Amino acid sequence: MADVQPGGHFFATQHTMERFSTAFYEPIVADLSNFGTWTEAGSLTSADRATAVWQEKLAAFSPPPTSGDAVERLAPFIEKATASGGAPPLD
Repeated sequence: MADVQPGGHFFATQHTMERFSTAFYEPIVADLSNFGTWTEAGSLTSADRATAVWQEKLAAFSPPPTSGDAVERLAPFIEKATASGGAPPLD
């Protein structure tokens, strides 16, 4: 408070500048570019960018090392639930 005079702003203070790069949320699918830059980059909508994000995440996915053991332990439960009228598991 002491660093900013009446009518001033906190953005340029030492405290803000030290935290600026890590303290603010950076949107995942929002494009904060101006209209010209956004248009030159292909005019991607947030839905386009969101689709690219989930496709990249899906392509990069690798099952955790323990997933094979978990599948083996869950198989009897899945079989029992399916036999009692539950939906079959998706492959």
